[in-house]
Amino acid sequence: MTGAAPRRPLAVLVFSQVLSGAGLAAGITVGALLAEDMLGSTGLAGVPSALFTAGAAVGAVGIGRLSQHRGRRAGLILGYGAGVLGSLGVVAAAALGSVLLLFPSLLVYGAGTATNLMARYAGAELAPPERRGRAVSTVLCATTLGAVAGPNLVTATGDLALAWGVPRLAGPFLLAAAAFGAAAVVLAALLRPEPLPQPAASAAGPDAPPDDRAAAPSAPGPTGGPRRGLLAGTAVMLLTQLVMIALMTMTPVHLRAHGHDAQAAGLVIALHVGAMFLPSPLTGRWVDRVGPQRVAAASGVTLLAAGLIAMLAPPHSVAGLAVALVLLGLGWNLGLVSGTAWVTEALPPARRATSQGLVDVGIALAGATGGMASGPVLAAGGFPVLALVCGVLAAVVVPVAALGARGAGGAR
Repeated sequence: MTGAAPRRPLAVLVFSQVLSGAGLAAGITVGALLAEDMLGSTGLAGVPSALFTAGAAVGAVGIGRLSQHRGRRAGLILGYGAGVLGSLGVVAAAALGSVLLLFPSLLVYGAGTATNLMARYAGAELAPPERRGRAVSTVLCATTLGAVAGPNLVTATGDLALAWGVPRLAGPFLLAAAAFGAAAVVLAALLRPEPLPQPAASAAGPDAPPDDRAAAPSAPGPTGGPRRGLLAGTAVMLLTQLVMIALMTMTPVHLRAHGHDAQAAGLVIALHVGAMFLPSPLTGRWVDRVGPQRVAAASGVTLLAAGLIAMLAPPHSVAGLAVALVLLGLGWNLGLVSGTAWVTEALPPARRATSQGLVDVGIALAGATGGMASGPVLAAGGFPVLALVCGVLAAVVVPVAALGARGAGGAR
């Protein structure tokens, strides 16, 4: 595909991301608080994050495989449908006080969050290589409106839940069900043509034998060989996801432990989610201009700063934690956009969707690890220790980016 990305399918992706962003924000805003209430343990408050990121891993495999064989539209619709079912299951679990229903529902809900992030690959496929970073960032940026609005609707959705006889903290999951459902309907009705219509459509041409098309490698280009780029881009996204999930998940718990209400936590998370997605247009242009390696290194430095500020911020200071969480979101954004462009460039079209799904499995598992480990670390050492550990892990991104840049041409 040459020239700019087609406007209609990109506009549809943008609209669906606006809708689904609110669903993505539900779990990260109140998931830990809901688990803490239902399980009666701060040490287990990270379980929801671990479960829905583990669910995202399973969802990423299914969405990737279906997208490769049936097109992106089918894969995204399936994922958002699962997000609807999972959200409604969480609401039912809260209403019944059933932990046995809560856990599998969070797993299914995770498929919806996987779909939201996997839509960025569809954006990448709608653009030529020299504009790939900007296409990815356009889709990610669209998530901002819904994702920032969602946490700020904690009180309103909580009141609605109470009016329906459901615990207040389940309210955001009612919003998630509606948001994911609306996104699925928009994609089903309007996403034409397919960003990835047929797995056989590759640069080798429609008349080439299937094996030749599948084996056609991406050009090494200025960012290093395909294998090196694939490994480095994947590692950057794994590390940034682990650090972001671990610190973000425990921030609402930390705030509530020091006397702040759910609305304060919602404000901090809203700023964080805004920083995750709002800078995307600038990030995409930066990636296209200087290459993913340098942007990935900047991600590690930014995440390190977030960890240090979170460690040093007074527990009563909402502003201090908000600054840390904004930097955390920005660092994640830099890592995700640069890593996505790096990985997409390294993969041939004939196996791109399946391989991207497997990459997102690793990202989801990294998030699950961060979410599961964050609770015990918080319980054992406190929030400053958790923040310091996250900062140290974030610093590893810098040498990973440097190693990935070595090879054919280095950085741009």
